[in-house]
Amino acid sequence: MDGLLRNGYSNSDRAFLQALLAHGTVTFQESQSILAAIFNAANGGDGDIRPEQVTQDDFQAHLEVASDAASLFDYEIRSAVHQLTKQRIYTLVNTTSDPQTQLATTYSPEELSFIKRVLDGMFDKYNTPRMEVLAITEMQAIKFARPNRRQGQMDGDEEAATQTSIDRGLKHSEVENVLASLVEGGWFEKSKDGFYAVTPRALLELRPWLMDMYNDPDAGPDEWQRVKFCEACKDMVTMGLRCSEPSCTLRLHDMCQEAFWRAQRTGSCIKCSREWTGTHFVGERAVTMTEAYRRGRRRSGGRRSTLADEVIQQQALGEEGDEEDQGDE
Repeated sequence: MDGLLRNGYSNSDRAFLQALLAHGTVTFQESQSILAAIFNAANGGDGDIRPEQVTQDDFQAHLEVASDAASLFDYEIRSAVHQLTKQRIYTLVNTTSDPQTQLATTYSPEELSFIKRVLDGMFDKYNTPRMEVLAITEMQAIKFARPNRRQGQMDGDEEAATQTSIDRGLKHSEVENVLASLVEGGWFEKSKDGFYAVTPRALLELRPWLMDMYNDPDAGPDEWQRVKFCEACKDMVTMGLRCSEPSCTLRLHDMCQEAFWRAQRTGSCIKCSREWTGTHFVGERAVTMTEAYRRGRRRSGGRRSTLADEVIQQQALGEEGDEEDQGDE
C-alpha cells in the first residue's frame, strides 16, 4: 500500500478529492472505504485491499495532497470533532464565498429567508438562559414558514417590512423539502427524537456569521451570550453541558468534561461556585431530559409532535423549578 502513496498529484488523489467534494464531509472511518476502492481501482480492479487495511497514514497523506489541490480553488480542508459522536469530521470550506452565497446557488430567495428564520429559531427563540435548546423540530420550523410581517411593521423597520411584503413564505410541503435538503447537504442533522440542529460542517463555515448575528461584541467575558464556547477546548457548544445557574456562562462538551474536572480541585462551577451536577444541558437534551417531556412521552404513547413546544412554554412561564427543568432526578 505504501507504493500507492506518491509525491505527485495522481489519479488516486484526484479521485479522493472528488469523493470529498461529493460527500461534503467525511470521517476517517468513511474514508477507509473510499480509499480502499480507489487503491483497488488503481490496481486495475484486481486489488484485494479491505477498508480496515487503510491506515491513518494513508488517509493523512491523501488529505494533505487534496488540501493543497483544493487551495488552488479557494477551498481548504478543516476539521472538527462531533460534539456527541466524538468522531473527527473533515470538510471542504470555501474560503472566499460566504455561506449565504453558497446556499443561494441551491435555494430560492424565499427558501433562504426561511433558512434564516430557522437559524433565528435555533439561536434566538429556542436559546434562552432558562433553556438552551439550539435545535428545532419540524413542527416548530413550520411556524417559520412565513415571515412575520406584523413584527416588521411594529418595529418600524421599513426595509424589513418591504422584504416581508415580497416574501410569500413556504408551504408545509416546501418546508419539509428544504429541511430534507439541508440534511442531505450536510448543513443540518436530524436526531432520533426529531430535532434539527446545525452540523459540525455548518459550525465551521457559519461561525463568523453566527457570532456577528447573535452575539453582542461589547458584552463582557462573563455575560450570557447566545453563541457559547466550551471552557475546555474553546470550540462552539451547541450540544453539551451547562452550569445549573441560568446566568452562569460555564459550558462544556460531553467529551471535554471528564478531563476538565480531573484538572480542577473542586466539583463546583469555577465561575459561580454552584455545584456542578452534570445534568443540565445545552442542545435538544435541554428538552428531552426534562421530567415534563418524559411524562408527556408516556402519556402520548411516544408521540412527540407538540411536546417540545409544551415543555419550552412551561419553561418560559416558569411553571417548573430549575432542578426539574434540566432533568435532575
